[in-house]
Amino acid sequence: MKVAPWLFGARADLLAFSATAAVALTLVALRRSLGWSPELPEWGWVVFVLGVDVAHVYATLFRTYLDRAEVARHRLRYWGVPLGVYAASVALVLVSGATFFRALAYLAVVHFVRQQIGWAALYRARGPDSRLDRVIDEAAVYAATGYPLLVWHTHLDEKHFAWLIQGDFVGAASNARALVGPARAIWVVALGVFVLRQVFLAVVEKRLLLGKTALVATTAATWYVGIVGSSGDFDFTVTNVLTHGVPYMFLLYSYGRATERRGFATRGAPIIAAGALAFVAFLVGCALVEEAGWDRLVWHDHEWLFGRGDVTVTRWTAALVVPLLAMPQAVHYVLDGVLWRRSEPALRALGDFLPRPRRLADDL
Repeated sequence: MKVAPWLFGARADLLAFSATAAVALTLVALRRSLGWSPELPEWGWVVFVLGVDVAHVYATLFRTYLDRAEVARHRLRYWGVPLGVYAASVALVLVSGATFFRALAYLAVVHFVRQQIGWAALYRARGPDSRLDRVIDEAAVYAATGYPLLVWHTHLDEKHFAWLIQGDFVGAASNARALVGPARAIWVVALGVFVLRQVFLAVVEKRLLLGKTALVATTAATWYVGIVGSSGDFDFTVTNVLTHGVPYMFLLYSYGRATERRGFATRGAPIIAAGALAFVAFLVGCALVEEAGWDRLVWHDHEWLFGRGDVTVTRWTAALVVPLLAMPQAVHYVLDGVLWRRSEPALRALGDFLPRPRRLADDL
């Protein structure tokens, strides 16, 4: 029996994907068994939101703005995307704050779903690939994420959590609840076909695709438990944030180490050379700076951590400040749609850092 290659190595993959999902699901089980509040406590906000969700966004810097050669190759991209994102954000905030956060929330949803599609594509690229496997993999991932999202949109009144802020999702029409049953059937069939395909590959072709199977299984489990089976913010946050942010940190740290081994000089190289703890500390430090700005100027929710913010932000000031604070997040969503294509010069130069597929994921 031949085990298909891993992305980062067996131990790293299990830590990044399976162990992360196991931790998230264990925390949910503990909360429910111990009777903790379904709302996210302050320590949970610090660990999961600030320490993972906000922090992982800044890992993109090691692939982009901390690499002078990369910026020089794509000046229009790295100047144009932030300017375009900022201009669009200002326009949306001027319409209303709710409109801006709604647009940002749905952009985030697409990014989160596409990241799982991207991981599956990378796993396929490590070994023999086929059009059939791509169809089955993507159907399974879209079902694993799409069904929970449909349930959420058709039961907004029962889900006491939000993607970014309360009210950012648009509630589906009442008759849309009739779609939940068929969607559940599609969810079962798509995941069932995926399982049968993996069994066939293991039994007939003697290929055991442990990494990709674990990815799809943990995606289905965490999205179902965190959304369909949850009504509180704690369950949603830990299942959503950990399984999204931690693997991405693994990816960018691995990329940084690969560039360092190849002798490419980047501004991020000293941080990577200092080790994983320095890398994470840098990301968390950036997240603290961003969240301090949000809290002192906009939210005022964590004065115990960031101090009292006495600045009064007018509508016109908010139209300039809020898009600026949201820019790292929004630019991360947009850029990640192109950064991991095989045609990227930075990836070609790194050779075996990424697989040798016919095509890589369009988005991670």
